[in-house]
Amino acid sequence: MSLRGGDPAEIGGYPLEARLGSGGMGTVFLARTSSGRPVAIKLIHQQFAADDEFRIRFRQEVAAARRVSGAFTAAVVDAAPEAEQPWMATTYIEGNTLAQHIAAEGPLSGAELRRLAIGLAEALRDIHRVGVVHRDLKPSNVVLSPEGPRVIDFGISRAADQQTLTMTGRVIGTPPFMSPEQLQAPRGVGPGSDVFSLGTLLVYSATGRGPFDADSPYMTAYQVVHEAPSLDAVPPALRTVVELCLDKEPDGRPSAHELLVLLRDLPADLGGAGEGGADAGCSTRDVNTQHHLATPVTPAAPATPVTPVIPDTQAETDSTSPAVTPPGPDTGRTGIPLGRRLRRRWRPVLAAGVAVAAIGGGVAVLTAGGPREPGTDAKGNGVVVPGGVLPAGFAPWRTTVPGGREDIPDELRCVAHGDAVFCGGGGVVAARIKAVDGSRVWTVTSPGVPVQGVHMVDATDDTVLGYRFAALDSPQDPQSEVVAVDAASGRELWSVPSGAQSMAVTGRSQDALVLGSTVVTIDAANSRFEARDAHSGEVAWTRAFPAGRQCAPVPLDQRLLAMCATHTELSDSAVRNPTLYPLDRATGKLGEPIAVDGPAEPMGVADGRLVLLTRLEQGTPLGAYDGVARVDPASGKVVYTPLDATYDGTPGMVDGTLYVSGQTGLVTAIDPATGRKKWARQTSVEGASGPAAGEGAVFFSSATGRVVALSPRDGKALWTTDPQADGLTGEEGASPRVTVAGRAVVVAAAKNTLFAFDAGNPPKSG
Repeated sequence: MSLRGGDPAEIGGYPLEARLGSGGMGTVFLARTSSGRPVAIKLIHQQFAADDEFRIRFRQEVAAARRVSGAFTAAVVDAAPEAEQPWMATTYIEGNTLAQHIAAEGPLSGAELRRLAIGLAEALRDIHRVGVVHRDLKPSNVVLSPEGPRVIDFGISRAADQQTLTMTGRVIGTPPFMSPEQLQAPRGVGPGSDVFSLGTLLVYSATGRGPFDADSPYMTAYQVVHEAPSLDAVPPALRTVVELCLDKEPDGRPSAHELLVLLRDLPADLGGAGEGGADAGCSTRDVNTQHHLATPVTPAAPATPVTPVIPDTQAETDSTSPAVTPPGPDTGRTGIPLGRRLRRRWRPVLAAGVAVAAIGGGVAVLTAGGPREPGTDAKGNGVVVPGGVLPAGFAPWRTTVPGGREDIPDELRCVAHGDAVFCGGGGVVAARIKAVDGSRVWTVTSPGVPVQGVHMVDATDDTVLGYRFAALDSPQDPQSEVVAVDAASGRELWSVPSGAQSMAVTGRSQDALVLGSTVVTIDAANSRFEARDAHSGEVAWTRAFPAGRQCAPVPLDQRLLAMCATHTELSDSAVRNPTLYPLDRATGKLGEPIAVDGPAEPMGVADGRLVLLTRLEQGTPLGAYDGVARVDPASGKVVYTPLDATYDGTPGMVDGTLYVSGQTGLVTAIDPATGRKKWARQTSVEGASGPAAGEGAVFFSSATGRVVALSPRDGKALWTTDPQADGLTGEEGASPRVTVAGRAVVVAAAKNTLFAFDAGNPPKSG
């Protein structure tokens, strides 16, 4: 619906386009990020802004939504819980709520019902893994998106390690979908309560009615606590699993992970509702006619080189584990081995309604030592273990690298050289980290405000190159500089003012690059390339940009290209026809121009050709990707190939394959020669950065530090880790956060967090 009189024009710098709906706590608007990506912004009603108790609850909602941010929820893009009128922005999820769908089309059945059940169990597993209890799982809080069901509204959720905030005189939850303990003792509510709610939700999905429906909410609550559920209309195969979820005692219910295993063993076609369920779809209970998000959504100065160098006496390695560590997979919640508990309580129940052959597979997996993730061995590791060797004496580690601006924590990016990992970004020009234990050898800091997406340049065997930004109180200093640092000591070797428009030209923040022992930069006036010896800083050559154009360097193996755009296109923020020039590494001589048709971003090299992804314009230069351009710099020939579909997300390229990681966690591998999809895999890493290659695996990671390893051959999930930091997952176009040092995986996350683990023995998820 359109905006109304009195609605704001923008919130938090996000221009508003439409009103999505209004609920009891706030109004939700459709807005756009600066890149054009749609987001949903929930603005809390003014009358609640002065309510201290409500502000506490809203802060909890934001924290819970940030903590989850998986492939099954709406990721937090931005939030201001302390604003005069608090708000939170999340990824916009298209689709009707489950309540809307059933009201319009009736109950689900067959494969559609099974897919919903499995998708919701996956969502709960993802939520519970990070120690969050949702506490209000109901049809209006489930969105049926094209990628699968998504759970929204973390307004009354809580972390399992926090005290519940009680609100005197109020029942928190929705009675038809609440658990007995939630109605009786809300302070004791745990993950089992969500499993009970999921059971009621599956009954509603299959029949259009809840298992405890009554004429009044008071009678419904009584039946939830004291009466047996009404399950006659539920398909028999699903009924056996639902009965387990609806056990009155939390310890009698399966965990979300155990439930997922049981649901996967169900027949592919569950059938429809039984006798008496034909009219169930007429139920209007809990029908939400507003949009799914109308309910509360849950969620550089050339300073003296000695000053910024921090020696290893200040190094700190934080090996603290995440705040919430759920029980291991071998014991479940109760401490009783899963195999014994399943054999004792569940197998007779399951045998009554599910084919013995189907049960056997599930029980065999569970009794072999606990539930497993797909594609894992008995220890929970990927069935394919990337090769390489670990640094001698390696043990998993975690650390934080403080920068020059503690008030603006950022993300780092790293490169590995021998036994060292060099990292930089934000308030850190560069730091040397020991790959074996994460201890810092030295750190060079930057005093200014960092530019988002600008991290470090690169490293050679003896030199590390990064960016420094000028302090706000030093306007006479260059706004940004490329700084060279001695790799062994951290001593600054040289610095040079740098231009910074590569993002506008190429879509990539690469204002300088290293080729061999040479670093190529752009001068502060954005008028020419400058090539220097990386260690000494001695100038090898300079080359002015072609007239009327600004350029950025693009690597082509060990060759060099210039990608240029006209001043007019840059002024209009619409580079639609860039030009490529071969650039001689030894002399800087420009070759013949190569015209590129359409907005394009350089991805990498395949078969000696530069690969670019072309974009749909859609009114802006930042549309979805719809084609591939392959450029032969020797002949000047450009071959255009349309993609078999349009793709939106963060692109990247490793080992000759293009990858696009979508905001919902969907990773697609594309053959750049044919434009065809090789495979697609739904992951739990939402808003992942571009790919990083290891031996036998390709890695994707988000700002929260959640990592997934996929097989480059078929996209099979080898393993996934839990989040390691409190970060937002809304950034598009982020460069790879994973660095591989042999078999050690080094991951950069929000707030200058770094952690490392063995790719052959990753942290167990959940």
